[in-house]
Amino acid sequence: MSEPKSTNITFHGAIVTPEEREATVGQKGAVVWLTGLSASGKSTIARRAEQLLLERGHTAYVLDGDNIRFGLNKDLGFSPADRTENIRRIGEVAKLFADACVITITAFISPYRADRDSVRAITPAGTFFEAYVEASVEVCEGRDPKGLYKKARAGQIPEFTGISAPYEEPLSAEMVIKTADRTVDECAMQILEELAAKGVIKL
Repeated sequence: MSEPKSTNITFHGAIVTPEEREATVGQKGAVVWLTGLSASGKSTIARRAEQLLLERGHTAYVLDGDNIRFGLNKDLGFSPADRTENIRRIGEVAKLFADACVITITAFISPYRADRDSVRAITPAGTFFEAYVEASVEVCEGRDPKGLYKKARAGQIPEFTGISAPYEEPLSAEMVIKTADRTVDECAMQILEELAAKGVIKL
C-alpha cells in the first residue's frame, strides 16, 4: 500500500487497550464482509442480521454500498480503479468501527479478490469474516429489483458486474450464504451462528 501523501504526521496510539474497551462495551468488534453480485441479497441479509444482533443486545452497524456512495464515496464511479478505492476506504472505516467494538456488516459487491484480501490484511486476525452471498447471475437477474440488469443488457450501464465486468468469487470465505432457496432469516442467522462459533458473540 502506498504511503500517505501528507507529511509531518504522527500516528497516535490509544491509551485504552482492546481488552479494556471490550470489557467496557461488553462485546468484541468484528467485520462481516458480505460480497456477491447485485441483487444477490447482501443488503437485505445485512440489515436483518443487524436487527437480530441488536435484539440480542449487541452493537452492530451496516455499511451499505449504495448508501456510502451518497456521501463518503460520492466522488467514485465504477471503473476498476474506482472500485478498488471504494473498497479501500470502506475497509479503513470498517476497521475503525471494529476497533470500537462494533460488529460491522458491510454489503458491497467488491468484485475483486485482491481488494477483499487487502481489507482482511489490515484487520486484526480473527476479526474479519468474508461472507460470500452466493446467487447465480440468472437468479439475480430474475430478481433485479432496481432494473439494473435490464439496463446493463441494453448497454445503458457500462462495467456492470456479472454482465460486462468480472466478479471473482471468494476462494476461502468464512461463510457461503446461499440465497436461492433460503429465507432471509435463515441467511441472517448463519452470520450470527458463525460469529458465535468464533467467540465474537453468545447466542
